[in-house]
Amino acid sequence: MTRPCRRSAILAALAMLIPFAANAADAVDVDAAKKEGKVVWYTSTPIETANKIVKAFETSTGVKVEMFRSGGSAVLRRFLQEQQAGRIVADVLTTSDPAASASLAKKGVFVPFKPANFDKVPDEAKEANGAYVAQRLNMITLYARTDKVAPENMPKTWTDLLDPKYKGHMVTTDPSYTALGLMTVATLAKKYGWDYYKKLRANDTMIVQGNQQVSDMLKRGERLICAGGLDSYAADERKQGHPIATIYPTEGALIIPSPTGVVKGGPNPNAAKLFAEFMLSDTAQKFFPEDGGYAARTDIDPPADSPRLADVKALPLDYDEIERDAARVKRQFNEIFQ
Repeated sequence: MTRPCRRSAILAALAMLIPFAANAADAVDVDAAKKEGKVVWYTSTPIETANKIVKAFETSTGVKVEMFRSGGSAVLRRFLQEQQAGRIVADVLTTSDPAASASLAKKGVFVPFKPANFDKVPDEAKEANGAYVAQRLNMITLYARTDKVAPENMPKTWTDLLDPKYKGHMVTTDPSYTALGLMTVATLAKKYGWDYYKKLRANDTMIVQGNQQVSDMLKRGERLICAGGLDSYAADERKQGHPIATIYPTEGALIIPSPTGVVKGGPNPNAAKLFAEFMLSDTAQKFFPEDGGYAARTDIDPPADSPRLADVKALPLDYDEIERDAARVKRQFNEIFQ
């Protein structure tokens, strides 16, 4: 995952559903986890799914979960600030920034741990020694209100969004808040140049914190088109009866793993492993397609109204470059949309 030449290997693995060799899972001391009694989880998991995971884990194990949930960039920022202050508060860290997770793993921030079902996650969505493993896979697409935007007027490509007819109708996320937004902005700015975002700004594109806010704007009809957002929100809204259609850009969507790592030095090390293992259980993994998203495990079916990942064209992601340029990307974006 950390080398540019391998950046699209995850897509090949998903496309072919490569059968992975089974590996023995690392042991978890369940009794010690129950004695600790709680686990502290920092996460950017969509809130409804996160709450389902917490409730199911607490019911199954009796171990309580103390959750801090925010956008991926905000979660990571809080974690790093605490770490730099010499305070390890989180036991388990789940973000949507595989570049940052790879960097933290190199620095020894995570405990190598291979939970049960580790072998069912694509190689490019995990660290080989278990420093982190994807909890889910995020699909970044366009989506729009079908009752407000006629089929012939729907954007089909990322560059279609620059058409003046969409002025004042679009909304997207802030890369300083959400790691998925950061990955998207960094990738599109590299592909099209920063003039692309200057033109989006000229088209009166609204910037909100995260994907929940994007979804809310479309539901209320305040904006009609998501100019790059997490597709599970669109799928979930459709399930609730809202007229929202997903658009897979012809240049490619983005498929981004959300890694989970057990934090070295966390206050509840055994409960952390028990919770990290639960994240890859059948119970937890099936929550993601139920809520419109994609599980990390290749043996779990995609969401009911969504294509298999093998059928979606995806843009390549250069994790090393995104990690290196993250601060500059956020700064340039903010300068354009200030």
